[in-house]
Amino acid sequence: MHLVQILLPLADNAGRRFDGKAYGRVRSELSERFGGITSFTRAPAEGVWKEGGHTTHDDIVVFEVMAREIDHGWWENYRAELERRFQQETIVIRAIKVEML
Repeated sequence: MHLVQILLPLADNAGRRFDGKAYGRVRSELSERFGGITSFTRAPAEGVWKEGGHTTHDDIVVFEVMAREIDHGWWENYRAELERRFQQETIVIRAIKVEML
């Protein structure tokens, strides 16, 4: 079993917040495909990283789904679609192998 996490920005690069419908669409798509979803949208997380000698930060929301197998092709295409929709150079999607207890 794998826990797949999708980290999405709250705002575009100009600081304009994305419409709630954009997140609702992601929630619906993932829920339909994986049978359920967990979303962390009420208390955004803050991502911080060094880029070109200065520190950059993003407020993000996190979506999580559980998947038995990872379909790399599907995730690659979905990541590219999210990058287009959310106007990002890169969207982080990561998978963590989990043991169900």
